[in-house]
Amino acid sequence: MKRIAIFMSILLLICLLQGFPVHAQEQAAATLLLEARTENILAQENADAVLPVGSLAKLMTAYLAAQAMENGDFTKETVLTAGDAVTGTKGAVIWLEAGDTITVDELLMGLLAGNANDAASVLAVTISGSIPAFVGDMNAAAFDLGMRSTHFTTPQGYDDPMAYSTAKDMGTLACAVLKYEVLTPYLTTWRTFIRNETVEVVNENTLTRIMEDCRGLKAGHSDAAGHCLIAACERDGMICVAVVLGCEDKDDRFAIAKRLLNSGFQNYKITTPALSEEFLMPLKIKGGTESAVLLKLSSTPELSVPAGADDPETVLVLPNYVQAPLSAGQQVGMVYFYHGDTLLCGTALLAEQDVPEISFSYALKKVLRFLFT
Repeated sequence: MKRIAIFMSILLLICLLQGFPVHAQEQAAATLLLEARTENILAQENADAVLPVGSLAKLMTAYLAAQAMENGDFTKETVLTAGDAVTGTKGAVIWLEAGDTITVDELLMGLLAGNANDAASVLAVTISGSIPAFVGDMNAAAFDLGMRSTHFTTPQGYDDPMAYSTAKDMGTLACAVLKYEVLTPYLTTWRTFIRNETVEVVNENTLTRIMEDCRGLKAGHSDAAGHCLIAACERDGMICVAVVLGCEDKDDRFAIAKRLLNSGFQNYKITTPALSEEFLMPLKIKGGTESAVLLKLSSTPELSVPAGADDPETVLVLPNYVQAPLSAGQQVGMVYFYHGDTLLCGTALLAEQDVPEISFSYALKKVLRFLFT
């Protein structure tokens, strides 16, 4: 046994001296796994930590571009002219100069597959009129999405002490981006050519090349942010999103993301909770032409729960009664769905019909009808 131990020690020393890799456990500053359709968080580690996210900010640039297309401001085929904002652009570029023309389609491919900073500039100025105005729109959109721990300073995601986010906020942004199918081709392309086949773009997110069910999103790296990745995959109706921030090794982000994604598909399922009739008993009304009103859910939620788990626990929040008048569709309460102590989602309870306030004439008619019938 002693000889075997000595032999193994010598072998390890030889491997180290010859430069053979010795793999340690991958590490990240923060991670998050969530399901995009339900936006339920499945796993997290340090997900609320405020960190630099570098070029992942380009997902917000793409999100605003998708909104602009939805609003009819331009289409993928629209030809834009690069302005002075592209002059002297640093980092990854598609070699745009002021006065060059290029389609929105090529700009989005350059932005998301090629990480091109000059493409971000052209889109920003087109959408908002100037870079500062676009940054303001980025932060307004982040607020509207509920990204309360995020601040953008450039459409490119340059390192800046005032630019930051969290894994949880970036997961929220990823879910919002995935809703725009117009962005899918750019998020999932690994390698292509644009600008009359003169410029090659290669996606830093190698999962777009090696995972058939990959829905793409974005990889990035910078001195401040380290190596980061947001990756999504779709299997059997589930869309899992992994956010990995602050890796020191470029390969760690992919290994961690793959492990998270596979864990999500293996260990979770999507379910639609059913409310029994006792939960939707009519709600009493005071001062109305009816004594009670029927209730309905504002929407039937889909929830991500562990595979094999029981139905989520349902908690109703309702008053003992409501005061008339009441309008059909008016919110009167909430239903919350829990898995253990984890809140999965909340859905409004609505009145099914109008209930007018009782009037003197209405009351008089009821009394007379009672007395003479």
